[in-house]
Amino acid sequence: MDLHQSAFQNTQLHREETNMTYTYEKLKGWRQWRILRPGRGMYHDIRRRLPYYRSDIMDAFTYRTVASTVRIYFVNLLPAIAYTLDMSHRTGHFFGINESLFSSALAAIVFSLLSAQPLTIVGVTGLISLFSFTIYDIISIYDISIYPQFMAWTGIWAAVFHWFVAVFNVCDYMRYVTDFSSEAFGMYVGIIYIVKGVEELIAEFENGSSTATGFLSCIVAILYFASVYALERLGSSTLWRAEYRRILADYAYVFCTIFWVGFVHIPGHLKEARLPTLPVSKAFNPTQPRAWVIEFWNLSIKLVFVAMPFGFLVMSLFYYDHNVSSITAQARQFPLKKPSGFHWDFFILGCTTFVAAVLGLPMPNGLVPQAPVHTDSLTEYQTKLEIITKCNGEAAEIRRPVIEATNVVEQRVTHFLMGLALIGTMTGPLLRVLDIMPTAVFAGVYFVVGWGSIEKNGILQKLLFLQAEKRFVERDEPMLRVPRLKVALYIGLQMFGVAACVAISHTIAAIGFPILIILLIPFRVLLVPKWFTLRKLEIMDNFTVTNKMVLASLGGKPDLPEYSKKTTRI
Repeated sequence: MDLHQSAFQNTQLHREETNMTYTYEKLKGWRQWRILRPGRGMYHDIRRRLPYYRSDIMDAFTYRTVASTVRIYFVNLLPAIAYTLDMSHRTGHFFGINESLFSSALAAIVFSLLSAQPLTIVGVTGLISLFSFTIYDIISIYDISIYPQFMAWTGIWAAVFHWFVAVFNVCDYMRYVTDFSSEAFGMYVGIIYIVKGVEELIAEFENGSSTATGFLSCIVAILYFASVYALERLGSSTLWRAEYRRILADYAYVFCTIFWVGFVHIPGHLKEARLPTLPVSKAFNPTQPRAWVIEFWNLSIKLVFVAMPFGFLVMSLFYYDHNVSSITAQARQFPLKKPSGFHWDFFILGCTTFVAAVLGLPMPNGLVPQAPVHTDSLTEYQTKLEIITKCNGEAAEIRRPVIEATNVVEQRVTHFLMGLALIGTMTGPLLRVLDIMPTAVFAGVYFVVGWGSIEKNGILQKLLFLQAEKRFVERDEPMLRVPRLKVALYIGLQMFGVAACVAISHTIAAIGFPILIILLIPFRVLLVPKWFTLRKLEIMDNFTVTNKMVLASLGGKPDLPEYSKKTTRI
């Protein structure tokens, strides 16, 4: 009886492992002809992830889920409102707080329930804000009254292109994303957000406000950034006990937002500065006096097709932005065990893009700074004491803390609860709370999100390595095996891409920046290896995702070009 039962269990285990690790790489000729097998990527994404759906719910019954939900709600809400403020000012107030909340909530609920990558946070980004007001500037030359219908058709075309990309498995080419392109994109995002924060503070001086209003706004924004940054840094320090540090890091946004919003309302001379606050509208209603559904059918046929290339550019932006968000949320530093699905998720993103366009909402997509923050908030860390013994004439023992990621609570509940919380924020009482929040706080939010993309960026780390005094560099540092001029050249190539994207983003041609971002991938794969040996690139660069369970959706880990393997240059 025991032997039969054991054999049965082994058979069942084998079947489960086969289903859960099933990849379409195993199909004959698939990797060579995947674009000619429409729908296969989405099919296998669903097949791989579906067996984990129950565990995606049951695994959420832990404290990390509670802390992550609170943290990601604020990390999503505050930047989304900050982006919307900028977008509202520059689109004739067509987009407002309610539109931003509705869009973020729609995407959060849909992706939490249906996606194969529920760790990827989806919402309103600064890049879609940039795209929206750039189209507004272009349309204003022709007829500004058609902007709502034109944006609706831009989103509809973008949705169609999303579905085309998903069906024909074009997401497979995201497996070529390495740190070269993802670091450059992260640096670009960080710079754009910090610039937006500075622009928001400059506006505090220019909008008919007093000098006192401008200076107090600068102080609040800078101190808000400093306090959030300090509390989050405590999480990786050695001060106090581990549980205290983790609580302060988990709720840094909560504590700092409550404190600084309350600070500007302290009775006395502070109130004389009269800091501007968030403009809100009626609960569950659009900002403009209109119905939720845009009358997109009232646009002329000529302009419908004029909107097509704009829709393609939106898809191009989301193709890189959303997929890189998913990649960074599942990057190699996180010990993930469940599979993912890029094709299926991009198809769903097309659906949310279509709904957002018809309803006149900012189109949501993956959030690059926030997505890895979500995974990090669900990661369980363990601080170990590493003891190093050195003998320089005398025996010396050096102790240093080493923080290791031991587990990630992989579930879909935090994303769903965050979506419900965003819907709740659209109610009258919570909109009233938003109404008392000074806009200076959101300039600080820009600084927090922007610096978060820059501080740990590989470009900055390599630059600091070049500036470090040699005697303080660890002897086992891999970068020492690369000539300093080669490191400088590598950084220069990355910054060239960053500078090009930043430059075009401040012109009316800003809608073309998604193309420049996407070109970073073939630039790294085809051109960069001509200037570096494979050995040098392996030290300075790596695939952003190396987890086999994640790469299975993209056809597995690719090989580098042959000519880079054979080259003998330094």
